[in-house]
Amino acid sequence: MKVAEAVGRALSAAGVDHVFGVVGSGNFHLTNAMVAAGSRFVAARHEGGAATMADAYARMSGKVAALSVHQGPGLTNAMTGIAEAAKSRTPLLVLAAEVTEPRSNFHIDQEALARAVGAVTARVTAAEDALEQACAAVRRALHERRTVLLNLPLDVQALEVGDDAPVLAAPPPARAAAEPKAAEAAALVGMLEESRRPVFVAGRGSRTPGSRDALAALADRYGALLATSAVARGLFRGDPWSLDVSGGFASPLAAELIQGADLIVGWGCALNMWTMRHGRLIGPDATVVQVDDDASALGAHRELHLGVTGDVELTARRALEMAGGHRDGYRTADIAAAIAARVRWRDEPYEDESSRERIDPRTLSIVLDDILPAERVVGVDSGNFMGYPSMYLSVPDQDGFCFTQAFQSIGLGLATAIGAALAQPQRLPVAALGDGGALMSAVELDTVRRLGLPMAVVVYNDDAYGAEVHHFGPDGHPLDSVTFPPTDIAAVARGYGFEAVTVRTRADLKAVEDWVAGPRSVPLLIDAKVAGDRGAWWLEEAFRGH
Repeated sequence: MKVAEAVGRALSAAGVDHVFGVVGSGNFHLTNAMVAAGSRFVAARHEGGAATMADAYARMSGKVAALSVHQGPGLTNAMTGIAEAAKSRTPLLVLAAEVTEPRSNFHIDQEALARAVGAVTARVTAAEDALEQACAAVRRALHERRTVLLNLPLDVQALEVGDDAPVLAAPPPARAAAEPKAAEAAALVGMLEESRRPVFVAGRGSRTPGSRDALAALADRYGALLATSAVARGLFRGDPWSLDVSGGFASPLAAELIQGADLIVGWGCALNMWTMRHGRLIGPDATVVQVDDDASALGAHRELHLGVTGDVELTARRALEMAGGHRDGYRTADIAAAIAARVRWRDEPYEDESSRERIDPRTLSIVLDDILPAERVVGVDSGNFMGYPSMYLSVPDQDGFCFTQAFQSIGLGLATAIGAALAQPQRLPVAALGDGGALMSAVELDTVRRLGLPMAVVVYNDDAYGAEVHHFGPDGHPLDSVTFPPTDIAAVARGYGFEAVTVRTRADLKAVEDWVAGPRSVPLLIDAKVAGDRGAWWLEEAFRGH
């Protein structure tokens, strides 16, 4: 048995059950070996799409996923998706064939390329060490929550290895939860005891049912209001004290209540410029606490009054064990009534700017929220439009929203929705895209159709790169470079085998109702011609972060 086959079988035995990619000569035998051992291979049409599919699958399944690419250009094609995964600390294994001969056309410094975007690297160097090196890469991805590039030199892949070696591989143990120090947990409890208006903001590190339940119980004890970062949206869905998302996407009421807090506790949340609106959501006299199992994350984005190193669920449960009696805190009758009436963006009054030719993106999103099944998983691309589907389309829980925005690249939304759909097959996948991102990634419409996914793809089509239009337009700059003639994206989708509808008015959405009521045997693309007269509410916030 060759090293390529042995490593492929070992990776499958180590629990890597999904591998995404584009197969060429250098990764052919490795990928086939994983399939033969029981892993599912998902063929994308471009390595960039494959990388983001793998990223989204890992996020929404909680498992290490793999990306398989050809040496050289296969890896460079995937780099934007790899950068997003690395910045998000996604446990992802990038399996890249490698040439070591500098005269080869395929030769590049693959290690340097990976390190440049924040990934870590490993290499299979010899037949006798190949299986341990491959399994060590899986362990590192899982235990350190890192994107790991595993280079597989072509000459090493061709070496012979013992036929029985792959059976020695096994899934690595789960990542050990970090127990908080008793003194730090006690200090947190002391601050909660003194607080009259506490707010909990849960982030990526809280995206588990156990963490949700522990945080909800502690919040109930101290009367804390509950919010999330964008990536953890849906975690507290159904809780009457939930403010939904904190940060640039926050509704006016949510922002007001967070600004009024005298204690903000970030749970597995960086409390970065996005989640705290560059610090403006933190009141001048507010106490700020951060809980994270990575000590290096504490205080990375802002000054803290207390940093607690510990697993979110364990820390919340230890605090609950030390807690005193029940306190009303921020949970008054007036606050409850306000949250029930207008914490959602769709409950905020607005002047509908729809015309006979263009539908207001708020109206579009509200009607789609009512039409589409509640059991959904939503993947959102980047652009001026992104706040509308992110905040107007409800999600059932933290596994209903996949937000690949750490790198702020457009063009990742469709692949995000594909990966999330494979991780959550019981839910209706919804891809929310701008026209720029949709056309950039249109090749993966073929992947949606080929996989038989019952996906609804919503394109917020303003025939422009709307963020740039609304950022530069008011200052009188020419906009020819960021505006385009109309494109019939519905026709493009039909060419890939989709059902498609062009939406200009609310009445046109009847076709979406009919699709939802039918067998959904073919995916649907909604080419929504949206009004683009104004920038989204969060837009200037985003440009301040550049």
